Amino acid sequence: MKKRTKKLGIGVVLGLLATVAVPFSATGSAAEPEDLKTLRETGLCGGCDLYGADLAGADLSDSHLIGADLRGANLRNADLSHANLEGADLAGADLSGANLTGAYLSQADMSEANLDQANLSATTLYEVDVYGAQMDNVTLTGASVFETGIGVGGEEGVELQDRP
Repeated sequence: MKKRTKKLGIGVVLGLLATVAVPFSATGSAAEPEDLKTLRETGLCGGCDLYGADLAGADLSDSHLIGADLRGANLRNADLSHANLEGADLAGADLSGANLTGAYLSQADMSEANLDQANLSATTLYEVDVYGAQMDNVTLTGASVFETGIGVGGEEGVELQDRP
């Protein structure tokens, strides 16, 4: 009986290690520490490697993130108002509840991103890839949307059109 208990204990420990190790390897931050420091100190971080960074609730207003790698980043409830995100890669990022009021997104990748309850008021979205993005209760008041596949309405939705 004692022998069985030891095996069970080792099995439980190995099972717990596997459970803990998998989420960290899949979602762990690979962001460059110097890039995170630059972003926090200056707000100027064009081309920075912020892959998987935890920036939840961060004040990134007026920041310049042109071409930044923000894939899989946690930007939940972050303030990105008036940020320049031209060419930024936000694929798979969590932007739920984020404030993007007045932000500029041109040729950005937001595929598979979570934008639930994000505020995109007065935001410019030009050729933004939003394929597979979650967008429940997104605010688009005064937003300028060009060549970006955002639909509004029920299950079928209505594609937003450019003005003639």
